[in-house]
Amino acid sequence: MNQPTLFQRLRPHLIAVLGLLVLAVIYFSPVLSGKTLSMPDVQQASASAREIREIAKETGIKPLWTDALFSGMPGYMIDFHYPYILVYKAVMAVVNILPNTASILFVVMLGAYILLVVLGCNPWLSVLGAAAYGLGTFGIVSLEAGHVSKLFAMGYGAGMLAGVVLALRGRYWVGAALMGFFLCMELGANHIQITYYLFMTIGLYVLIEGIALIRGGRGRQLGLGLATIVLAGALAAGSFGKRLLILNQYTKETIRGKSELTAKTTNPDGKTPTSESKGGLDKDYAFTYSYGKAETLTLLVPNVYGGGSAGGLTTDSQFYKAMTSRGVDPAAAKQMAELGAPTYWGDQPILGGPAYAGAALLFLFVLGMFVIRGPVRWWLLSAAVLMIMLAWGKNLLFFNEFLFDYLPYLNKFRAMTMALCLAQLFLAAGAALGIQTIVNEKLTLVQLKQPLLVSLGLTAGVALVLALMGGTLFSFEKPNDIDMLARYFGEAAKDFQLALISDRQSMLRSDAFRSVIFILLAAGAVWLFLTNKIKAALFYPILSAIVIFDLFAVDKRFLNNADFVPKAQVATIFEPTGADQQILQDKTLGFRVFDQTESFMESNRASYFHRSIGGYNTTRLRRYNELITYAFQPNFLNILNMLNAKYVIRPSEPDPAVPQQASTGPVALPNPEVLGAAWFVKTVQQVGSADEEMAVMKSLNPRDSAVVDKRFAPELGNLPATMDHTGSTIALTSYRPDKLIYQANAVRNGLVVFSEVYYRGNEDWQAFIDGKPAPHLRANYTLRAMHVPAGKHTIEFRFEPPLAKIGDMIDLISNVLLIALIGFVLFLEGRNRRTEPVLAPEPVLPSTPELERSSAKTTKAKTR
Repeated sequence: MNQPTLFQRLRPHLIAVLGLLVLAVIYFSPVLSGKTLSMPDVQQASASAREIREIAKETGIKPLWTDALFSGMPGYMIDFHYPYILVYKAVMAVVNILPNTASILFVVMLGAYILLVVLGCNPWLSVLGAAAYGLGTFGIVSLEAGHVSKLFAMGYGAGMLAGVVLALRGRYWVGAALMGFFLCMELGANHIQITYYLFMTIGLYVLIEGIALIRGGRGRQLGLGLATIVLAGALAAGSFGKRLLILNQYTKETIRGKSELTAKTTNPDGKTPTSESKGGLDKDYAFTYSYGKAETLTLLVPNVYGGGSAGGLTTDSQFYKAMTSRGVDPAAAKQMAELGAPTYWGDQPILGGPAYAGAALLFLFVLGMFVIRGPVRWWLLSAAVLMIMLAWGKNLLFFNEFLFDYLPYLNKFRAMTMALCLAQLFLAAGAALGIQTIVNEKLTLVQLKQPLLVSLGLTAGVALVLALMGGTLFSFEKPNDIDMLARYFGEAAKDFQLALISDRQSMLRSDAFRSVIFILLAAGAVWLFLTNKIKAALFYPILSAIVIFDLFAVDKRFLNNADFVPKAQVATIFEPTGADQQILQDKTLGFRVFDQTESFMESNRASYFHRSIGGYNTTRLRRYNELITYAFQPNFLNILNMLNAKYVIRPSEPDPAVPQQASTGPVALPNPEVLGAAWFVKTVQQVGSADEEMAVMKSLNPRDSAVVDKRFAPELGNLPATMDHTGSTIALTSYRPDKLIYQANAVRNGLVVFSEVYYRGNEDWQAFIDGKPAPHLRANYTLRAMHVPAGKHTIEFRFEPPLAKIGDMIDLISNVLLIALIGFVLFLEGRNRRTEPVLAPEPVLPSTPELERSSAKTTKAKTR
């Protein structure tokens, strides 16, 4: 027979992948008319990176440090320069050609498609599983919030798993190439938490598959497979060596690192808090977002716990009727019901939407667990269960606290609920592979009668119980319901809570019946196929349509066309107020701003226009965070002064004489006591611990005094505890975030404190006096200081982290080697394809049951 061409072999997969792209574009159809999602988290990230990007536009070089937030921090996790990540840049250049937003969903589905093909699914069923993974509601909700890196990590991670599977199944070269390529992209996505969870599931696969290989006498295959994974992983890690090296170093200095403070400072009663972590995040903070055990029923019925935190009701709701019956304008009541009603009543502080896996998909997954053969079944099941258990967080404390304390690096992560995004992958893979097993093994209705009934009972049965009795099983109350409703409705809050409870019950009931219907539709399709009433060519698209429509419809409740806005609107992240414009007229170098119009440590609005003492970033420096947490309130004005906060932005207050007059917007108030960029101090107080230093900071007047840890005594030199700095001056004359130049005139030897954050002094931040290296030290818990000798001097600070240069070299070498590996594997596979004899052409479309039975008989004959 004629050997099929490469195109003929790839055609069914190309058609399938094109179908996934079309599905992504259909879901995000507004992108075709030039619209895009606003994505709050993306806007916050862009705001924090503005200073770096503006300077890069002017000079052509990105600064490695930014003053835009938290009075200064490295740009590592904001916008850093990685010139040699060649593979990642090439792939993202292609991805960015695709329609925006749709490209993200497409990458998620493509990664899952590759994994399912590797696991043995045909193109139709690979599309089913891939679409189910991409359309998992928790992932879609994450995208609406702007968690783009999480979605990319989910997609590339699935491809990485495919490489691991191939390597342990004896396809060493292809496995190495896939593992290396997708791990490189995974690291580029830069969502370490998702990557960490993926490696936990890889560990499960290696354990389960390894046991099977050893029991089967294939220990050599296991050894070679593991060696392949390690080598490919090392190459991929090297392709982002700069980021990994810097991240490992930087994490220790952030809120994810170990604090030097003890319970003497952090806990008023002097006892170590039970939530204190061993060198990572505080447990209470890390477990704030934990999925409830009963709340996990949302995998089956989306509105068991009320959906999301804001909206979801209609004008038929009791909540809407309660508002209009009390005189609320119908239009305002409609808006409140649809966009603001607090329907979610679970334990999490806020929720964009539930983790809905798909009722039809769950039914197919449970069925798959009965029919899939071999260790892969136990891997899919255990990985899904592990991800769900992680998502429970504090609600399964004995398990998660143990992992948090003893599993390396796990205590660096928060929001454990995101593990549910990966649970969706294993549920989808189990569903698709289960159907593939039924088709391959020609299982009959008689053989599947009991598995079908049990699967129906565990899914449709549970959903039916919730539909009929759910109103009596839960309270439907959230502890802060009354307090929240009282802000809108005052003393009528209790009545509105009763209306809300009624609506929550109705939401559960209607969605539970909905889940029953979709499960019965999926079961019906399986029954029709098993009884030969429909052929595979019709069965696959029918089953795929049921699963996709089920998820698609629920997803649209939380991310739909109304969420898209014109690109021009997104491009303007924040509009400057009169206060912003006033401050921008001041061309003084290096001053900062304190914004009181909102929670200053949770927003990058001020960082978009100014150098801010606040900001929003989950990797902020720990010492700075502790200064704000423990000393800022008791020593407010002095802390502002030493941080060079020259302006305070405050909300405008109405004129008492004209209370009805509308607010004119925020106002900028100059701070006359600000200490400037640097100053000489009179006294130095040395302390022996971080606790003592923080205690001093609660009352320190930084204008004349500085507090220094005794570890920095050598850098202080022979300076006395009290100094006369009369006549000494210092001024900032050149500003770039990673390069600062001062002119000093010291009448006598003295200590200068700089309003700049101390970070790895004399290592990454280097100081120079008149061009010669000079040591500097940490003062006032978080600032830089320096012993300046008498005379006129030029003082310079440069941020030049050595790891950046080393990392660039590692990146370049590893990327070249990774490209060579991928090229070699493509050549090798192409040559093998040309030399292998072909017994029959590969089918383009899914085969019919008759052809499959014939194929199965031939296969059995060969294996006997």
